[in-house]
Amino acid sequence: MSATNRQIRLAARPVGDVKPEDWEHVSAPVEAPGPGQFAGRTRVISLDPAMRGWLDDRPSYLPPVGLGEVMRAGSVIEVTASNHPGFQPGDHVVGTFGVQEQVVSDGKGALKIDTSLAPPSTYLGALGMPGMTAYFGLLDVGALKDGETVVVSGAAGAVGTMVGQIAKVKGCRVIGIAGGPEKCALLTDELGFDAAIDYRAGDVKRALREHTPDGIDVYFDNVGGDILEAALTRLAMNARVVICGAISQYNNATPVKGPSNYLSLLVRRARMEGFVVFDYAKRYAQAAQEIAGWIGEGRLKVKEHVVKGTVDDFPETLQMLFRGDNVGKLVLELA
Repeated sequence: MSATNRQIRLAARPVGDVKPEDWEHVSAPVEAPGPGQFAGRTRVISLDPAMRGWLDDRPSYLPPVGLGEVMRAGSVIEVTASNHPGFQPGDHVVGTFGVQEQVVSDGKGALKIDTSLAPPSTYLGALGMPGMTAYFGLLDVGALKDGETVVVSGAAGAVGTMVGQIAKVKGCRVIGIAGGPEKCALLTDELGFDAAIDYRAGDVKRALREHTPDGIDVYFDNVGGDILEAALTRLAMNARVVICGAISQYNNATPVKGPSNYLSLLVRRARMEGFVVFDYAKRYAQAAQEIAGWIGEGRLKVKEHVVKGTVDDFPETLQMLFRGDNVGKLVLELA
């Protein structure tokens, strides 16, 4: 075990893009577990678009990360020592342990996982928060019905790949919006989407008209901004717009751009609803069991983008999300 615990802490509130100087790279002492605690070393760290929002000092569904605090992150750790009856050395555990090499925890919010059934990274992706987000956002908030037309933005990301595939499992027509021909080909050729729209290549509104002749029944939005506006022009009667995120707006130094054509909701008798996946925590096990079944049946493919490195690679790896470099779930696997 390393004699020091490398950590990434928040040094300053970012304005616009997150910069290297917004982070502090720290070598902290390694702590021993106290009574009722366990210690572990980090194996895999989750990187998620929501992290950008956690850096801003403004009201949200979670308190902001404090200046000088270890950056919040979901991760999988391997237990190395334990004074906790529920966790033993060698156990793999998923939880919100932060961007650091070594962890001490009292077990609250931590869950043992079986790495013989799926690799650790999958418990941060398809069987973790992105999978839960896609499942509950589409099926509960979106109230999906068999045979409907679903459009998802950020379709090649961790949540988007899951949304599209779950919709296909449910017998729906699915159109994904992504950036670049390679991502669009992945959606249609490998993941089974019916069509894909490259937002970098042309007129998204025109492409949506072509691919949704009967309108959009469920629009699952991960992007916001101009893409959301384009989707609102194609709503079917009684459509549902699911607001999951708005990655196009997260680094804005100016106010967030909202839809100017929101009256489409009135005309089409549609609804637009935001949600936070934590509200469904009591049902995670149910969703994970069903998703695991689809994976086992070959009906759903797991897409992961694994970067191998050290804790100090976290800031640069995070930027991949906002450049659109990742395909599927982005994780940092520690050497």
